[in-house]
Amino acid sequence: MQTLSLTTLAAGTATIPGPALEALVMQLRGRTLQADDMAYTDACAIWNAMIDRRPGLILRCAGAADVINAVRFARDHDLLVAVRGGGHNIAGNAICDGGLMIDLSQMRSVRVDPTAERAWIEPGATLADVDKETLAFGMVIPTGINSTTGIAGLTLGGGFGWLTRKFGLTIDNLLSVDVVTADSELRRASETENPDLFWALRGGGGNFGIVTAFEFKLNRMNPQVLSGLVVHPFADAAAVLRRYREALDNAPDELTCWTVMRKAPPLPFLPAEWHGKEVLVLAMCYCGDMAEGERATAELRAIGNPIVDVVSPHDFRAWQQAFDPLLTPGARNYWKSHDFTELPDGAIDTLLEAIRNLPGPECEVFVGHVGGAAGRVAPDATAFPQRNTHFVMNVHTRWREPAMDGACIGWARALFEAMKPYAAGTAYINFMPEDETDRVQAAYGANYARLVDIKRRYDPQNMFRMNQNVAPMASSQAA
Repeated sequence: MQTLSLTTLAAGTATIPGPALEALVMQLRGRTLQADDMAYTDACAIWNAMIDRRPGLILRCAGAADVINAVRFARDHDLLVAVRGGGHNIAGNAICDGGLMIDLSQMRSVRVDPTAERAWIEPGATLADVDKETLAFGMVIPTGINSTTGIAGLTLGGGFGWLTRKFGLTIDNLLSVDVVTADSELRRASETENPDLFWALRGGGGNFGIVTAFEFKLNRMNPQVLSGLVVHPFADAAAVLRRYREALDNAPDELTCWTVMRKAPPLPFLPAEWHGKEVLVLAMCYCGDMAEGERATAELRAIGNPIVDVVSPHDFRAWQQAFDPLLTPGARNYWKSHDFTELPDGAIDTLLEAIRNLPGPECEVFVGHVGGAAGRVAPDATAFPQRNTHFVMNVHTRWREPAMDGACIGWARALFEAMKPYAAGTAYINFMPEDETDRVQAAYGANYARLVDIKRRYDPQNMFRMNQNVAPMASSQAA
């Protein structure tokens, strides 16, 4: 092999001689990719098409030993490192320019023990992989709202979705992890082994190491859920949101209802005259007895005069895939997000004014309904601190042409600023774009100081910095 030049943590260049690369390759079950390999270009393509970077070397891992060897190689040569899981990553931190990309996307095993009610999952698995295995046994892990999301990034950031109110955040169901830390050691972290590291990994993102296996407890659930959409004319949105807000005050934990505001896509059940017009959608899921679900959703479904109501029993796997067509790879994406403890009238009015000026047909705002079981966990029990949050807003701008960058990003930022007076101050790190490094400390609130201390002990050189970074030193000194 020829000599290779890779970017270092200090933004310099490390010259890797051919024999060192050959020694690395001999240690691996996976494969390495360089720019002249046929698979390299595809390996560089990530979900958000705004991100265009070229690593100097990609290491596609086949197992934990490959991850250990990759981290050791990076440590020995002081390399810039990016870690890729199996999903989206809005910020694009899964890939770096010139450094080493440790690619976990081929590690997709999901193993279920139905007797112990446990699942062991590798970091490249998607939520579709997880659901197919667990629901075969009538069990679930509460995850997200989209089947192409990766389990690793979702979990490390906290993880919330359709089942959060009933079963808690994804991290609330995490029992242990196998994690390779910056010293290239494989450690087990749980409530009893390396508990400080386990605390940090539950919401602290990829700052503390590379997880090679997640152990989750499973929850018994009928695979059939009552779910679907109720679509309203946007002209009625103000009244609908006010009644939506009230209807949720006494909602059972089994019921989750999110709102989506956008131009209507050409959905087959939606009359053609509504395609391309602004609508407000109530997306709901009840994970319990169907008759109870009909009663629990009745107040929400009685709001206003909807265009269509397509709420009915569905297999949860199918419902988890319902929004996949709106989140396919290859589009340009930019997100801005706030947490809210309530949605006052001023927030609703501000939000609706922005929707009247959507910058593109794929742009949307959704407001996620959380709380329930997730809100009954102490804010300092895990790194994830937003336990009092009732709603999470994601301003999701999505478009195809680079010429639209300014309009779409500007619109998202303007709405974000306008909603600040009503927000809780924290943020969900999985919804934060790459230009929000100044929000990381606020996102963790009172938990941030403890995260810094744990980061200093497990990654003092900040090897794992391609993330919403918790630096191991004061921000003025951070690399």
